[in-house]
Amino acid sequence: MKDVTVVDHPLVQHKLTLMRRKETSTAEFRRLLREISQFLAYEITRELPLTKRTIDTPLQEMEAPVLAGKKLALISILRAGNGLLDGVLELIPSARVGFVGLYRDEETLKPVEYYFKVPDSLNERVTIAVDPMLATGNSSAAAIDKLKEAGATDIRFLCLLAAPEGIARMQEAHPDVSIVTAAVDERLNEVGYIVPGLGDAGDRMFGTK
Repeated sequence: MKDVTVVDHPLVQHKLTLMRRKETSTAEFRRLLREISQFLAYEITRELPLTKRTIDTPLQEMEAPVLAGKKLALISILRAGNGLLDGVLELIPSARVGFVGLYRDEETLKPVEYYFKVPDSLNERVTIAVDPMLATGNSSAAAIDKLKEAGATDIRFLCLLAAPEGIARMQEAHPDVSIVTAAVDERLNEVGYIVPGLGDAGDRMFGTK
């Protein structure tokens, strides 16, 4: 699939298996999601632009690579996106953070917006949207719509699991947005959940039903 990267590192796949197990506790699920998010963040930031800066090492002066441009923007698609956000922020603590509040109407499977707050100057920042599950793709596509309306032009999408239907929906709506995920599962079931999946990521992360 074009512009879809599956991070097949053995540690990622092992931790994902532990997360899929229904007996995995809330605390363990949350910890594993934070750990996996750092591997995914490593991949999605692989091509960040660099520039040079003069520094002094203990031995001499040198021209050393540093990130170029404005600090990148991390956008959590609430509520489950916060589980990925925490881990990515440990890797990139200087990032600016925003939130898009969406929930899925369980009858129509369409997204309903309830909150939107993002950093300024998105047109000058690499913008990474995070949400554990790319299922129908409707909420993710709607969140990207909002980010583009706010000025974002270089947008990447990071998720834990994706369904083929969600990838197709995202690529149809936003072919310019690359996707990084830990796995592409088989399909969606009749109520729009990823199969085999791991259940509702938000419920498992926060201990709600």
